[in-house]
Amino acid sequence: MRFEIMRLDDVDGTAVDSTVVDAASVNRIVQQAAAMGQRIYIRPAESSAS
Repeated sequence: MRFEIMRLDDVDGTAVDSTVVDAASVNRIVQQAAAMGQRIYIRPAESSAS
């Protein structure tokens, strides 16, 4: 499963950038964001048609 992770603006909470990662990478990214005090939003990525 893949997830979209969006980094949020500290002032108004709008998405600044986003990336799609596999499930194994989510924990590492969450830990990094927590260490840096970043706000992030995580949601399942839409599956692309094959």
